[in-house]
Amino acid sequence: MMRSPAFLRRFRQDQNGLSAVEFALLAPVMILLYFGMVELCQAYMAQKRMSHVASMVADMTARAETVNKNGLDDTFNIGGQVMQPFSATPLTMRVSSVTRGEDGVVRVNWSYGRGLAPISGELAVPSGLIDNKQSLIVSEAVYNYDSPIDRFLPGITTMSRTFYLRPRSVEAVTCSNC
Repeated sequence: MMRSPAFLRRFRQDQNGLSAVEFALLAPVMILLYFGMVELCQAYMAQKRMSHVASMVADMTARAETVNKNGLDDTFNIGGQVMQPFSATPLTMRVSSVTRGEDGVVRVNWSYGRGLAPISGELAVPSGLIDNKQSLIVSEAVYNYDSPIDRFLPGITTMSRTFYLRPRSVEAVTCSNC
């Protein structure tokens, strides 16, 4: 049996640099995972803020007895502030008042939006939400999220949320100039 040359034996037994090789193999994977988590967490935070905006618009409108376009614009402006530190530019909102008629059909009383066109006619709402002759405030928010890193979420991710709230102090919230 032939023995290995001495330098091969020393090479197999030498542990110097082993950690550097392991680090070189693992570092790119760990860095990729880190930036992926950062990107997904940013998208999740934007989605949660957008959801909060939709909830807040519905809540502020449901608390009023009557609203107008100027007051709704102010509410939408507050929604833009809630989105901070994310840009409010890609945020679009709409708030509407609907009533279920005696025939069971839900019809739009009024609707006003920023970036989303007002709706009219009939609207589908989840079953069992309101009975005949009852009213709802429907708030919708859509946010076009563009990731700052664009590796895991390339392009634009559209997020949307709809909230339904009953008016608090009146049968139906009215809008004087919608």
